[in-house]
Amino acid sequence: MFDNALFIGFPYVAVTLCIVVSIYRFWFDPYSYSSQSSQFLENRKLFFGSVPWHYGVITILLAHTLALLFPKAWGLFTADQTRLYIVEIIGLAVALMTTFGLTVLFYRRLSDARANSVTSQWDWILLFFLLLQVALGFWVAYYYRWGSDWFLHTAAPWLISLIKLQPNISSVAALPFLVKFHFLNGFVIILLVPFTRLVHLLVFPLSYLWREHQVVIWNKARH
Repeated sequence: MFDNALFIGFPYVAVTLCIVVSIYRFWFDPYSYSSQSSQFLENRKLFFGSVPWHYGVITILLAHTLALLFPKAWGLFTADQTRLYIVEIIGLAVALMTTFGLTVLFYRRLSDARANSVTSQWDWILLFFLLLQVALGFWVAYYYRWGSDWFLHTAAPWLISLIKLQPNISSVAALPFLVKFHFLNGFVIILLVPFTRLVHLLVFPLSYLWREHQVVIWNKARH
C-alpha cells in the first residue's frame, strides 16, 4: 500500500500539479516565466558552475530519455560489453561534472552577498533537491553498476506503465532504497518546477533558432 502511494499516487500528483500550476502561472503571471539570471551580480563562479551543470544535466537527461523512448535499440547498444563499459565510464564522468557544477552554483549563492540577497526560499529548496538528485545519481551510478542496462528492466517499465495509465510497480518495488529514492526525487523536482525558476524550461525560446542575427554595438568611449 505504501509503495503504491509513493510509486503510483505521488508521480501522478506531481505531474498533475506541475501542469496545472504551470498553466495558471503562465496565464496570470507570464512575466515570471524566467530563469531570473543574476549574472550581472557575479559572473566568474556562475560561469564555472553553470557550464558543467548545464552540459552535464542535458547529457544525462538525453541518455535517460533515449533509453526510455527506444528501449530495444538501447538494449542492443549496451548488449556489447565494450560499449556498456564506455557508456558507464562516460556516465560517471558526466555525473561527477554535473555534481561539481551544481555545487559551485550552490556555493556561489552562499558566498556572494549580492547573489544571496536575490535568492528566494524557493531557490534554496530547488537547489537542495537538485543537488540531492545529482548526488544520488552519482552514488547509484558508482555503487550499483551497469545502470544503463538494468534501467531498461526496472525504471523504464514502471515509467511506461505510468504513461499508459496502467501503473505497475513490480519492477521497482524490490530495488535498493537509494535507487528508489533517486527515482522519487525526480518527481519531487517535477513538482517544484512551476513554483521556481525552473519553469523557464517550459517556454524555451525556439524562435531564437530562426530569428535574424542581432547586431550588438558597444556604446563606450575608446581611449
